[in-house]
Amino acid sequence: MPQLVKGGKHAYGWSEVGATGKIVVPDEALAEYNLTPPCKVFLLSGSKRSGGFAITTLSLLENSVLSRPLNENPKLAGFQLPEGETITVAGKPYCWVTLNTDGSITVPLKTLKQYGVKAGDRLLSVRGSCFALGFCVKGPIIEEAKTHPSLTLFK
Repeated sequence: MPQLVKGGKHAYGWSEVGATGKIVVPDEALAEYNLTPPCKVFLLSGSKRSGGFAITTLSLLENSVLSRPLNENPKLAGFQLPEGETITVAGKPYCWVTLNTDGSITVPLKTLKQYGVKAGDRLLSVRGSCFALGFCVKGPIIEEAKTHPSLTLFK
């Protein structure tokens, strides 16, 4: 997994958003974040700079500031909302989807739009933090990644 610039984020590769909202999660990321399909994951909005979203689980968020929206929304935390349906907390979308046995998630296109993502986009999967795996769609990190032809494309 290359580090794009010294001191910068590590990238797993590009994940292309399919026509139905299917996004492949790189195997290396599944292992690093201890994501064992099939399981349910939460989508959190990405940073203003990089856009996109991050995926995580309840166990990864334990004792994290990022768990607050889940703690305050038990229907979301308990997977009682329809899959892929967002709720807004402090102006940011949150939802849950299934991480499928093939290592992919499928997010409804209308939901992806709320994260600034559309079918055909290439998302850069990055080590976001120990709490969540990032899928970036814009910003300087994307421009830097484009100069690294060795990054794998997952479809």
